[in-house]
Amino acid sequence: MDESSVVKYLTEAFEGVDVVAADGNYFFFYDPDRSIEPDRRFPFVTLVTNDKYDQASNLDRPGVFRLNLGLSRATYRSLFDAQPPISDESGASDAVEASHDFTALDHIMPHPVYSGMFWICVLNPSAATFAKVRTLLAEAYDRAAGNGGKQESWG
Repeated sequence: MDESSVVKYLTEAFEGVDVVAADGNYFFFYDPDRSIEPDRRFPFVTLVTNDKYDQASNLDRPGVFRLNLGLSRATYRSLFDAQPPISDESGASDAVEASHDFTALDHIMPHPVYSGMFWICVLNPSAATFAKVRTLLAEAYDRAAGNGGKQESWG
């Protein structure tokens, strides 16, 4: 799948999604009325195409993007059989970085920076991997919708 197919899926599959595009990246918020103050919104999915926010995945490679999504603690643990390590204030986590190649394509793995918040990612998911991710996207959406899309409700 390419990034435009992922964006199309997210905007068509889930109601009340507001997409903010910035610097070639996409941030997906649950905000059906477009009424949540910008500093109170929190994305439930992001699609990142460059190294502006972190360099762990080497996203500046041609055609490479990373799909990121937040899950429940239970789902995260079911995927990785572990509590994510606590990151230092820079977001770095030696334990996560030692156990995953964050440049690998088509592999579901903990997010290189936000795994401590139960976020996962996949670079350039194939159709087969995206089929697995759809259930996880639905969970991320349901969590956002249940929390009204507000930042203080996440954790």
